[in-house]
Amino acid sequence: MTRGRLFVISGPSGAGKGTVIARLQELCPELVFSVSVTTRAPRPGEVDGVAYHFVSPEKFLEMLENDEFIEHAKYVEEMYATPKKPIDEWVENGKDVLLDIEVQGARQVMDKVSDAVTIFIVPPDMTELERRLRGRRTESEEMLTARLQRACHELKEKVHYDHVIVNDDVSRAAQEILAIIKRSHTQT
Repeated sequence: MTRGRLFVISGPSGAGKGTVIARLQELCPELVFSVSVTTRAPRPGEVDGVAYHFVSPEKFLEMLENDEFIEHAKYVEEMYATPKKPIDEWVENGKDVLLDIEVQGARQVMDKVSDAVTIFIVPPDMTELERRLRGRRTESEEMLTARLQRACHELKEKVHYDHVIVNDDVSRAAQEILAIIKRSHTQT
């Protein structure tokens, strides 16, 4: 059986990663999406085990100490990580796995998984990024400012990724990622 591949998608908060990934999953339902663990509270409509596995900071640190994560990071005062065991099992069983993680975690995956394919999603410009973040209406002005400052820093990291996709059209961006996934199997 052919091993699956690991695809890492990153980009600043508000770049539209979640929307592009949802469209990608419609186009490629066999793609496995790895659900991350986080210490942040669920946003309205988010379901535990679907959007994230929501855990206490104490549980997160216990999992970290037990080496249960392929990557982990702190982002705007909350902790995020990707469970290692299910990813290993899916890849061994020939499944392609998609990670939606921020740049700190992506760097850790790049260091650990030499054949991971990395994709950075960017907004068309900073004005659109701010519009998208404000449109969520889920964060205080202070948190919004922190996310915008973080986005400026993260955008500099795109040079370390295999591919950069501008999300000015969700369907086109998802199609570009699907093409990358398909090409990755012909290049191995």
